[in-house]
Amino acid sequence: QSIREDATAKLEQMSRENYAAYVAVLNQVFASEQADGTLRQLAGLALKNSLVAKENVRKEEYAQRWLSVDQGVRSEIKQAALRTFGSAGIARSTAPQVVSAIAEIELPTNQWSELIPTLLDNVTNQESALQRQASLQTLGYICESTEPMVLAINANEILTAVVQGARKEETNDDVRIEALHALYNSLEFIRANFDREGERNFIMQVVCEATQSSDERIQLAAFECLVRIMHLYYDKMRFYMEKALFGLTVLGMNSEHQGVALQAVEFWSTVCDEELELQEEANEAFEVGEQPERVSFDFAKTAAPEILPVLLWMLTQQEEDADEDEWNIAMAAGTCLALLAQTITDHIVPPVIPFVESNIQSTEWRYREAAVMAFGSILEGPNPQILTPLVNQALPTLINMMRDPDVNVKDTVTWTLGRVSDVLVECIKPDIHLPQLVSALVLGLEDNPRIVGNCCWSLMNLAEQLSNADDTDQETSPLSRYFEGVITALLRITDRPDNEANSRTSAYEAISTFVSTAAKDCYPNIEKVAITVLERLEHTLSVQNQLIGSDEQNAHYELQSNLLSVLTSCVRKLGKNISSIADRIMTVFLQILNSQSKHSTTKEDVFIGVGALISALEADFGRYLEPFMPILYSALQHPEEYQLCGIAIGLIGDICRALGENAVQYCNAFMELLVQNLQSPVLHRNVKPAILSCLGDIALAIGGQFESYLNVTMMVLQQAGNMRADKTNLDMIEYVNQLHEGNVEAYVGIVQGLASGGKIFVQPQLTERLPFHYEAALIAPYVPGMFTFLSIVAEDEYKSDTLVRSLVGLIGDLADALYGTDGKQFFQVDWITQTLREARSSRHYSQSTKEVARWAKEMVKRTLQS
Repeated sequence: QSIREDATAKLEQMSRENYAAYVAVLNQVFASEQADGTLRQLAGLALKNSLVAKENVRKEEYAQRWLSVDQGVRSEIKQAALRTFGSAGIARSTAPQVVSAIAEIELPTNQWSELIPTLLDNVTNQESALQRQASLQTLGYICESTEPMVLAINANEILTAVVQGARKEETNDDVRIEALHALYNSLEFIRANFDREGERNFIMQVVCEATQSSDERIQLAAFECLVRIMHLYYDKMRFYMEKALFGLTVLGMNSEHQGVALQAVEFWSTVCDEELELQEEANEAFEVGEQPERVSFDFAKTAAPEILPVLLWMLTQQEEDADEDEWNIAMAAGTCLALLAQTITDHIVPPVIPFVESNIQSTEWRYREAAVMAFGSILEGPNPQILTPLVNQALPTLINMMRDPDVNVKDTVTWTLGRVSDVLVECIKPDIHLPQLVSALVLGLEDNPRIVGNCCWSLMNLAEQLSNADDTDQETSPLSRYFEGVITALLRITDRPDNEANSRTSAYEAISTFVSTAAKDCYPNIEKVAITVLERLEHTLSVQNQLIGSDEQNAHYELQSNLLSVLTSCVRKLGKNISSIADRIMTVFLQILNSQSKHSTTKEDVFIGVGALISALEADFGRYLEPFMPILYSALQHPEEYQLCGIAIGLIGDICRALGENAVQYCNAFMELLVQNLQSPVLHRNVKPAILSCLGDIALAIGGQFESYLNVTMMVLQQAGNMRADKTNLDMIEYVNQLHEGNVEAYVGIVQGLASGGKIFVQPQLTERLPFHYEAALIAPYVPGMFTFLSIVAEDEYKSDTLVRSLVGLIGDLADALYGTDGKQFFQVDWITQTLREARSSRHYSQSTKEVARWAKEMVKRTLQS
């Protein structure tokens, strides 16, 4: 291990200090036909890894680093990688990864223009099967990783080459498999080809023929293509379903090859997914008297009589000692059955219930388990009035089956009870079923660790569904009488030394849920839970220096995270009642934060706990700020740890809300760190909207004292407001929406905060009819810019519901603040009227958005009438 770590460190150092030399040396090994095959492969992987990254910032950094390398060196590396396509050793498998990684960087910058023609020539004219296979594999990788617009100019040629390699006339099965994989990756950017009936017919013919190949690998790749085609091109599948796909997929479900059968089932799961989405779109359209843009062909309902018997048979094909993490036929069938129930609703019940009734008392465990799985899978979708009598009849049987001798049956029974608790909790009568149900689930906690997980999940569903979420001050609940007994049983599970099948983690999650949903009559028991968990946390600190090896450390940090989660739930539920042990809690928090190694994963959990404690204690938390602030500042100074940094930004808002104007003493540091993070090229972009929102939190808290930060804040908000999204990039559209939401929330905080501090407006008393007249002061220079930003956002067709709600809320706040003659000039514009009208009536917006829009309309109306 020490040798390996030393070598890794030296390679990383070389890549940082002289990247051009680093990749050149790697290429020498990778390209050498005399070198050991394993070393060549490792060199190729190291070269590829120096070019690709998941994070956008690092991805761009790697791209610029590669483009800065001398063109001659880059050219040699590219040619060497292409030559390696013909190598007979294992290095050949790495060459397509290297080529596609370079292509992802260079093709968007209009470099390496000869690559695609070279690959296409290899596919169509090369006699070497190895060259053709590697070229097809590379095309597949490029299609997967490169933006479709970059490849659009070559789309026809790529499709022709790929489909040619996938035809049944291709004699080399390895080439045919890679062609089908490449086709799978290219399906999204050949939409124009799919729109043309002739080309679409040919593609579908090639794929359908491939499902009938004698090679299982080709069948599997073909069914994978069919799944993706159904997802992308549902609207064009009616003809093919009638002519081929229906029969082919049913045949595939009966295949002796598990991979093929799994993909055939996945095909019908995808059909259900698409039709559920179409149902939702249709419902939204009908609500506002419109016709849906797309229609469902009801493929699932038509196919149900044929595929249901196969799915039910598949449920009986469980393996005795199946790995829970390994996807198998029975799992796939259960998932598909559940989706089918949601899609065809009441039509699922008549064919499934006879299967349940005839097998639930079987002497063969597989059939008992399949019957319970089938019943649990159809509980969401059909009309509850149809399901309720069936569930009422089944509940006593299911509860008794918690004593079944087979662990697989008990596992599925607990899952089904969890489903009942989740979607049909009204069937569980507190006086009739609840005592036996809770007793059975608590008994199951002492069973196999697999059972424990589902028992915990069932208890969590009961707690969530039987509590009154709208009444946070409820005096009692149906589960109050069981609270102490359930918590005691769960704590016994958490005392186990191991976490087999995540049983200990599941128990801690169940405790957190029971605490967070508990009624007031459980508060004394929650205080006991808090003390127990606190003692356990203190114990973890005492043994922290005795850990040996990474496995022990990881288990230790996981345990700390579980304990912190429960403690946070206790703090949130008890509120100010936690104050008696607050000092002890904060001491533990600080000890964990100050003792963590760089490999620890619990700092984020501690920060979340601190946030709960701030909300509970409010201004009383101020006594902990002196030791805590350096830790908070440190987190804000490390933007590379973006998740922790994001939570730290949330804590700034919590502190400001808790302290109010007393937070001003920390605001210089807060503002400096927030602006630095906004400008940081390292910080993950998803954190930046939260920073903008946090600026509003600070303004709202310190009121008029925000005046000294107003100019720099408005400059920052103006820059963020100028961000626009490429309309072809959905990720960028979502990000810009989030950024603009943060912008609007910041404006709201500033307007409300300065107004509350008397800094925005002078408010002389006027007549009784018009009690206040506001003359714009500090904010006046910025209002035109704010309205320009708002008008641009309002006219953006891609704005989200959340953004619209924030936008109309800000319009209302400004109308309220600028009430009087000074406000008229801003509100007599068409886009405001149009925005408020759309937000109040469009089906695209939520009820909460409509309510805010109605209030904003009244504020604007009042301003215009003043």
